[in-house]
Amino acid sequence: MTAIDKILTVDEMMRVARRRVPKMFFEYADSGSYTEGTYRENESDFNKIKLNQKVAVNLEGRNLKTKMLGKEITMPVAIAPAATGGMQTADGEIKAAKAAEKFGIPFSLSTMSVCSIEDVAENTTAPFWFQLYVMRDRDFINRLIDRAKAAKCSALVLTMDLQILGQRHKDIKNGLSTPPKFTPYSIWQMMQHPLWCARMLGTKRHTFRNIVGHVSGDHDLASLSAWTASQFDPTLNWGDVRWIKERFGGPVIVKGVLDADDAQAAIDNGADAIVVSNHGGRQLDGAPSTIRVLPEIVDRVGHKTEVYLDSGIRMGQDVIKALAYGAKATFIGRPMLYGLGAGGEAGVTRVLEIIRRELDTTMALCGERDILNVGLHNIYSNDIPPRNAPKTRA
Repeated sequence: MTAIDKILTVDEMMRVARRRVPKMFFEYADSGSYTEGTYRENESDFNKIKLNQKVAVNLEGRNLKTKMLGKEITMPVAIAPAATGGMQTADGEIKAAKAAEKFGIPFSLSTMSVCSIEDVAENTTAPFWFQLYVMRDRDFINRLIDRAKAAKCSALVLTMDLQILGQRHKDIKNGLSTPPKFTPYSIWQMMQHPLWCARMLGTKRHTFRNIVGHVSGDHDLASLSAWTASQFDPTLNWGDVRWIKERFGGPVIVKGVLDADDAQAAIDNGADAIVVSNHGGRQLDGAPSTIRVLPEIVDRVGHKTEVYLDSGIRMGQDVIKALAYGAKATFIGRPMLYGLGAGGEAGVTRVLEIIRRELDTTMALCGERDILNVGLHNIYSNDIPPRNAPKTRA
């Protein structure tokens, strides 16, 4: 058994999680849609950016603190909303929220979480953010927003890029469901992980608790899955931002933006912040990586609002690169899920420690003492051509 405090990288945490979590749930976290090209480029495009080393600089008294939506946080990293955290380990979202609270960074709970809004609120003290999927059943959405308000969620993260579900081949082949259907294949997967099974037997949280018991009609697993799949609203539009914000009465962060015109539209319709995100490469396969499009979105709306980046962050150096290109802060989803699978709350805490240490060291070696001073001067070169660069003839 690998001791969590001996793990040195997020990649190593992923390998430990792969050994400890049933295949269907691990591969839900570690997969993209169709060819997974965008999923891979989210990471590989970060590697094409080279940093500018500086020496003979006073590096005492370094600061990683910044603010998101006016609230001070200990480093420019937030926990992204990610479904099935509670299937990576028992009560996973509660454990991740506790780790984030102790670390002093925001935690975002997914609509499709295993632990409900109320579950997380009852087990934490710091206000958290709630991520909202807009569904056809607007009465359910209104109730969901009201539940987030009652739980004192301090912001809504409105995801705009899941009107139509991108096909993830691994999920289909693995027969993914929450809770898992008891087929010979799923039983065989779970039998390989007796400790995971024992922990799951010790909790009552096994399904999408933000939905179960909160929608009209009686639903078994099959009908609930069908209801959920049919509910993502293809008519979602920018005008919906306004009524959602009015209903919630607090800040609304729009997530899923890859286009500067879309970023402007979000601001025009009341968004308080933007998350540059391609859903971790799980929606439009072939879409650009988030770091590739970040500069043009910052150029368009960065002077009007806070711009965050999601998708592809695997280490502290990635955070520095995103900040250098204008992001105010970053989100991590898969690293959090890997931490849960590998070691529960301690695993998430260790992921945050790894990223913080890498972030601090990288900042220092770039000659900076304050994270707020990171900028384009810290970039040595970038092999990613701008999206609107003129084409050259062969």
